[in-house]
Amino acid sequence: MYAYIGSRTTRERNARGEGITVYKVDQEKGTLELVQVVKDLVNPSFLALNKAGDRLYTVHGDKSDVSAFSVDKATGKLTFINQQSTEGKNPVHLALDPSERFLVVSNHIGGSLAVLNVAQDGSLGSINQLLKLEGPLGPHRVEQPFSKPHFNPFDHSGNFVLVPDKGLDRVFSFRFDNGKLFPAEQPFVTTREGAGPRHIALHPNAAFAYVVNELDSTVTAYRFDTQTGALKPQQVLPSLPATYTGNSRASEIEIDRSGRFLYASNRGYDSVAVFAIDEGTGLLSPVEFVATEGKTPRFFTLTPNERYLFALNEDSDTIISMKVDPKKGGLSKTGFSVSTGSPVCMIFSV
Repeated sequence: MYAYIGSRTTRERNARGEGITVYKVDQEKGTLELVQVVKDLVNPSFLALNKAGDRLYTVHGDKSDVSAFSVDKATGKLTFINQQSTEGKNPVHLALDPSERFLVVSNHIGGSLAVLNVAQDGSLGSINQLLKLEGPLGPHRVEQPFSKPHFNPFDHSGNFVLVPDKGLDRVFSFRFDNGKLFPAEQPFVTTREGAGPRHIALHPNAAFAYVVNELDSTVTAYRFDTQTGALKPQQVLPSLPATYTGNSRASEIEIDRSGRFLYASNRGYDSVAVFAIDEGTGLLSPVEFVATEGKTPRFFTLTPNERYLFALNEDSDTIISMKVDPKKGGLSKTGFSVSTGSPVCMIFSV
């Protein structure tokens, strides 16, 4: 199994990354072994793989482009295919539709969603749709000057695309049909003012969804209507311990396959928060907050076997592994750490 690490690379980002780094993963030990560094790429941040694991796509942060690569499944190595414009600025997330004929991208600056055509050979084609997001701005004078979509995953059915918008304090719901996005019956849900919704995680086997709110460091639990795409909030709780009094920004969110535990990362109080999920109600209760032994864990992810969690410390240039307690969801340090410049995303090809 191989892992692909996206990174920040530019001076404007005060970055030290070189590009996309490829590692061989030992899932039994929670360790990484370097295979390849694909250099001369500008901020290849968020990554996505197709289902076959032989095509990889990346956005280029602060630019206006997305790139496609072929994957040698035997060696894990990448080969560039082509690049296309998203017709926006600073693309931050991307997701293939179930047919893998289209790629949806969030343009963080300028507030738009781009749908790109994907050819049979995996190469990126022209823009099929460019959709502007609109609404009243949030109250944060610096962080909410315009619409800022930050994430655009498909739901489990592939019928809906859910889009947290940090600038508008909204989570949008779109129906996806033949390469086009259409507002759902309930087109959005509004968060608390100044929450800054960033990423969303869908429960694997129940009608619940969870949004991590960057600006006020909270997690909101929603009921998710799988027929209409509507979100109904039912709980908000902090991603930080009550004793922490400093500044922090929440970042990533993920649920384990069993649907029993939820994880969220904090930047400032550099840690991963662990929550238990009530199987009946979907409500959360805190379990623990575990330091990531580095600065700014912008991203983390569970390994496919869910024995380990890798935390990516963007500002201290490290990736560490933590062992996952399968019964309680808690995390414990393994002592493993690898140095890599400004890591911001990690995905696995099995």
